[in-house]
Amino acid sequence: MIELFQITNDPDFARRCDALDGVRVFVDLERLGKAERQAGRNTFISVHQMDDVARVKAVLKRARLMVRVNPMNPDSAAEVQAVLARGADLLMLPMFTGGEELRAFSALVAGRAPLVALLETASALATLDDWIGTPGLHEVFVGLNDLHLSLGLHFMFEPLALGIVERVARAAQGHGLRFGFGGIARLDEGLLPGRDVLAEHLRLGSQAVILSRTFHRPDEPGSAAHPFEAEVAALRRAEAELSRRTATQVEQDRVRIAAVIEGIGAAMARRAAEAAA
Repeated sequence: MIELFQITNDPDFARRCDALDGVRVFVDLERLGKAERQAGRNTFISVHQMDDVARVKAVLKRARLMVRVNPMNPDSAAEVQAVLARGADLLMLPMFTGGEELRAFSALVAGRAPLVALLETASALATLDDWIGTPGLHEVFVGLNDLHLSLGLHFMFEPLALGIVERVARAAQGHGLRFGFGGIARLDEGLLPGRDVLAEHLRLGSQAVILSRTFHRPDEPGSAAHPFEAEVAALRRAEAELSRRTATQVEQDRVRIAAVIEGIGAAMARRAAEAAA
């Protein structure tokens, strides 16, 4: 079962997530540099606060609580201490550029919680072999949104079609680490439908994915007919179905999905060129 990461600072919703199997609750404190990096894009900038960590942790009985902190900065030691004091089970480090930063973060945590390396820079990708053995590292998660920007690509799933995600998966698995990547929309939604994203997770042996911010939308008209729990159940059914594919079917899906991604990326590149002309 792939672990589903749900980002929330709402204790009531966190309690609903906790009732489901295979969900990790995710409080997101990252702010530094994010607005500048993703300016002009329809991306999520978290408004979570430090005290949300304790508020969410207090309602969880089964789910682990992961906290994404800020990239390494002069206040990182204090931030790590505060997050751990409020009950975080795992700490995620974003936007690191190589082994020196990740090892420094590991030294700050000092074995008090497992580390999740959020690989989302070209330099972290280039130095993968240098940091993959960092003490305390529990999981490598590929953040496709920032990574594709760092690589100069146009569509966030292009690193998947190019084999980049597979290379990271094999490196993580070779070191006995958990591995995950990207976000997933509802099964039949998204430029690359959630069903195809799920198929690639299963092909690569992924153990984790972030539920996109469009997955749970309680304020949408008619949302009562498709509650969060029903959408998660539909995803789990699709996961079971896709896991029964033959090796030939898996390869056929890989080729088809890569072609879809390449087509979307090419179309986005053309539009960007036209807009710049």
